[in-house]
Amino acid sequence: MVTDPIADMLTRIRNACMVQHRQVAMPASKLKIGIARILKEEGFIEDYTVTGDSPQPNLVLTLKYTGRGAPVINGLERVSKPGRRVYTGYREIPWVRSGLGINIISTPKGLLTGRQARREKVGGEILCNIW
Repeated sequence: MVTDPIADMLTRIRNACMVQHRQVAMPASKLKIGIARILKEEGFIEDYTVTGDSPQPNLVLTLKYTGRGAPVINGLERVSKPGRRVYTGYREIPWVRSGLGINIISTPKGLLTGRQARREKVGGEILCNIW
């Protein structure tokens, strides 16, 4: 049983990028689909689909690579863990790689990137950093 599904998702993406797989599949949830939506909007992945398998639907991410075959995602880092939750106000949201990366934050307005959360002036739980 997986105790941290977000860390499992990030590890699957990291491992697939290391061996240059085109797609990676994982069990779907609303939170994972929200993270996939942000990754697509920010240009880190090409696309994502949710397959209607039973009993558990799958989330399939299509990874994105540069012209030289290097993955667009250089790093993924889980910030808030089940044993240590990390919350922040909108004024204290950290920058990822001096603005080259993004952090995904769970806010009362839904999942947002750090930039969007600053603009909307909402804080929340920092789920992960991606660069």
